Amino acid sequence: MLDICLLGTGGMLPLPNRWLTSLMARFNGSSLLIDCGEGTQIAIREKGWSFKPIDILCITHFHGDHISGLPGILLAMGNSDRREPLTMIGPKGLERVVNSLRVIAPELPFEIRFIELEQAETRIEINGYIIDAFKVNHRITCFGYSISIPRAGKFDVEKAINHQVPQKLWSRLQKGETIEFENGTYTPEMVLGEERKGIKVTYTTDTRPVDSIVKNAFESDLFICEGMYGEKGDVNNALKYKHMTFEEAAKLASKAQVKELWLTHYSPAMMKPDLFIEDVRAIFPNAFPGKDKKSVTLKFEE
Repeated sequence: MLDICLLGTGGMLPLPNRWLTSLMARFNGSSLLIDCGEGTQIAIREKGWSFKPIDILCITHFHGDHISGLPGILLAMGNSDRREPLTMIGPKGLERVVNSLRVIAPELPFEIRFIELEQAETRIEINGYIIDAFKVNHRITCFGYSISIPRAGKFDVEKAINHQVPQKLWSRLQKGETIEFENGTYTPEMVLGEERKGIKVTYTTDTRPVDSIVKNAFESDLFICEGMYGEKGDVNNALKYKHMTFEEAAKLASKAQVKELWLTHYSPAMMKPDLFIEDVRAIFPNAFPGKDKKSVTLKFEE
C-alpha cells in the first residue's frame, strides 16, 4: 500500500492555514517528497510523520514557493540522525540550486545524490518506486511526476513445477530474486503469473494543460493537479502566468481517465476552493478540493 499526504496546497505565498506546495508519499519504509515549499517541515510534524525515512526528493521547478523549505528540511533530516544518502531529482541545474541554498545548511551527515532531468520524459526506478518525470508548460522548465508501485503476479505452483524449480527456491523467487543454483539460473518469471495492476499517483503543478499530462496520468488511481484559479473569468490570468483553472484540471482528469482528482496550488486570493467544486464535478464527478494534510492510503486491488 502507498500512503499519500498533501502537505501544503498554497501557491505563491503561505497563508495562516495553508502552507506552500509539497506532497509526501510512504511505501515499504521509504518516504518520497515532491517539492518543498515554505512550511513543509511544520506540516510533516503536524501530520506526525518522520523526516528520517525521506530517501527521495523530487523538485518540479525552481520557483521559490516550491523550494523555499529545502534548507530547513535538510537540516531537520540531519538532526533526525539520518546517515543514508538522499536522492534528489529535478530539472537541469538542480545541484547548483540546491548547493546555493545550502549556504545556510553546509554540514549534513548524509550524502546528496543528484539526478538532473534533461529529456522530456525520464523513468527512474528506486526504492520500490517507479518515477516517471515528464516536462510540462510553465514559464520556466517544469516537470510533473507519476509515482507507480508495481505488483508482481501471483505465485503459480504449476508453472514452478513445469520449470523444474527446486521447492527450496520458491519463496525467494516469489520475492523477486534471480538465483544461481546447482549450475542453473532461476528467475521470478519461472514461478509467477502475469503482473497485476499496481498503484499509480500523478502530481503536476504550475503548467498549462498539455498532452504530456494526459499521457502520464492515464488511469492513475489519484491525480493531484494544480487549480490556481476557480472562477471562469480567471482563464486570462491562467494563460498569462501559465497556470490552470479548476475546469481545465477537471478536463485533464477526464481525458486521462483517472479514478480521483485532488486540486492544489491555489492562488492566495482563493480562500474557499469548495465554492467552485460543483463546476468541476460537472466535468469530472470524482473531484475534491485539496487541503493541507489531506491524506489517503492506496491499496492494491484484490
